Amino acid sequence: MPLNYSKWDQLELSDDSDIEGHPNVDKRSLIRWKQRDIHEKREARRLKISALHAEIACNGVLSPRLHSIRATLGSADGGLKYFEQLVEKLQTQPSPEAPPTNAKDQPTYDAMMLSLLLQVWDGAKSLPADEREAAVLSGLDKHIKQLADHTKKLEKDLAEEEHEQKKHITSEDIHEGFESKYTPAKPPPPPVKNAKLDAPTKTKTAKTTEFEVLNPAASSSKTPSQSVTPKVSPDSVDEDEAEELPELTPSLERFSRLSLWGYEQSFNFIQEHRDVVVPGASDALLVAAFRAESKGQFEYAKKCVHQSLLLQYCEKLGKDGVRLFFQKMIADDQRAVSVFVNDVNGTYSHLKTRAKAAAVETSDAQKEQIQLVPEDPSAIITFNVPDGPPPEDLRLEGPGMEGLEIEQVREALQMRWDVFESFPDDLKAALKVGTLDEVNKVLGAMDVKVAEDIVEKLEVAGIMSFVAGGIRDETGRDTEEEEEEENAD
Repeated sequence: MPLNYSKWDQLELSDDSDIEGHPNVDKRSLIRWKQRDIHEKREARRLKISALHAEIACNGVLSPRLHSIRATLGSADGGLKYFEQLVEKLQTQPSPEAPPTNAKDQPTYDAMMLSLLLQVWDGAKSLPADEREAAVLSGLDKHIKQLADHTKKLEKDLAEEEHEQKKHITSEDIHEGFESKYTPAKPPPPPVKNAKLDAPTKTKTAKTTEFEVLNPAASSSKTPSQSVTPKVSPDSVDEDEAEELPELTPSLERFSRLSLWGYEQSFNFIQEHRDVVVPGASDALLVAAFRAESKGQFEYAKKCVHQSLLLQYCEKLGKDGVRLFFQKMIADDQRAVSVFVNDVNGTYSHLKTRAKAAAVETSDAQKEQIQLVPEDPSAIITFNVPDGPPPEDLRLEGPGMEGLEIEQVREALQMRWDVFESFPDDLKAALKVGTLDEVNKVLGAMDVKVAEDIVEKLEVAGIMSFVAGGIRDETGRDTEEEEEEENAD
């Protein structure tokens, strides 16, 4: 294949070997003069091209304005009155907009338009009044045509100058064709704070030194074989330390706010934020879902569950799991979509149940309770539950009944029955069982004030009996004893 060297003909050198100079002038001076001449002509051409571009751009702004003024003057709403109003506006309220050049005292567009309109008016004001409007229109047409012709000439000159500029290769034409540099890959983003990472398995090897002897039986009977084994202490782990839960990063926070089932939106977000697919991200989203569900933010909790399972599926599909998962979801593969949707709904339902149970456990732990405890640990509290109201033929028999009146006893028994009947059904059932544990269960589920009132009624009505006098509430007794011991120390 023949090589084409024609492009090197465009090189313009200042030290050509065939340069011809004066015999009384040294060659180095001639080379420097020619080099300076080349650079001066090149700079002059560049400035001329820049000026042509600026003038053509300026004419491109003025020409539409002139056409607009000409069209308005020729319409029914125009006339000399509009022309005079326009001239007055350009004189009193000119716009500061000007061509983007660094020239000193650069006139604005409005100043150039005013100068042109005044030239047109100078040519028409000496005419009779009925001929001035036609003269103004004719003057505008003349200037519009001159501006268009001048712009075409400028464009022709610009094309010639640019063609002349491209004839020679200069330093401005030098550009980098290709580059061979190594750009290291970006480091992977760090995992989520407090994320649970699988610790790498460390293989521990023990070195053993063995001595080979001529008579192993004899040597083993006298002294055992010596071995050197390094002692390696296991890593100490503080199991009592409180476990910290993974936290959401700013990117994960925005990721968790994306809409449900918006697979394409989530895929675009992951492509723009690498720190979303990191170890611990799915766990952090589940923690955020649980907290949101506990606070009553149900919609946001389900979004967190959705995004967490989305990351889990991508991780389970392997190295290229993100592309594979979203390829099926965006393509609306019904088998894959149905599996994922059912998993999201099932996981959210389980989280909802767990959040309710946790709320109940927390409220039960913080709830103040009334419990019956005898003063003497050896004493036993019993409950004497009445079988019904006192009978009509009430009789007082037995020792100690001589000084009692039947009506007073009847009223006491009736009051005792009325008190028992006023209790809730679960408390009445517990009293009939007769054990202290059953009664304490019912009292623990009641409000403190209601339980205190019931305990007082049990004691007044004689339904509750005990050996040692008095009933006390031991709720928080352990805490009070610990505080008293600390104060004593």
